[in-house]
Formats: sequence, C-alpha cells, structure tokens
Amino acid sequence: MTASLAGAQVQKQKVTTSEVKVTGASKAENYAEIKFDTLRHNFGKFSQKDPIVKCSFRFKNTGTAPLVIHQAFASCGCTVPTFTKEPVKPGETGVIDVTYNGTDKFPGRFQKTITIRSNAVSEVTRLIIEGDME
Repeated sequence: MTASLAGAQVQKQKVTTSEVKVTGASKAENYAEIKFDTLRHNFGKFSQKDPIVKCSFRFKNTGTAPLVIHQAFASCGCTVPTFTKEPVKPGETGVIDVTYNGTDKFPGRFQKTITIRSNAVSEVTRLIIEGDME
C-alpha cells in the first residue's frame, strides 16, 4: 500500500506583520555610543626642528552601557594613539591622545588616519590629523 501525495492539500498560514511579536533587547535598552567633539585636528605649520606634535580627541559615551575601546591604530608608524583601557560609563568622557613624530620625515603637508574600534553602535570611527612641517 503506497500513499499518494498528489492529492494531499497543503495549507499555508498567512502571517501579517501586526501578528508578529518581537522579542529580545532593543538598541534603546543597552548600548554604548561614542561621540567625539571633533574628528579632525590640524596642527597647522610647525618646524622640522621640533617635529613632535601632540593633540587630544575628547569623546563622550552618549549610550546607556559602558563604552570599551578595543583598539586604536594609526595609518603609519609615525603616529601613535594612546587611550584608556578602562570602560567609560554612560554620560562620562574620555580622551584619545595622538602623537605625530616627523623626525626624519620629509617636510611638507601630511594627513594621517587613526582608526578607533569599540563596542559602540558605530563600531569603527576614524580620526584625522594633518599639518604642514616646514
């Protein structure tokens, strides 16, 4: 005895979006967000005789969970970012210090990128330093 599926009817249920219930945490419940005062710093003109310049990028955690910076790296070895390893609580501020060392570099205009990786909703942020070493 064999069963024939040809005559079997398959019923499909139609589900509308109003019937679907979303479960789980939403962004508004628990997230970190990083907001910088500025994403770019221009050193302007500085002397080749004093080729090391520094700046700071201030940021605030505008989210609802602690912000953790996992990594900060520059586009070349002449630029070194440093940052706190401690989580930044919601509403608190932090700083990323950047040092550019133009020793043994050709004079002229430069632009370097610092990439920040964190647990923020925007996981990657890019900062830019630029200047003109004479």
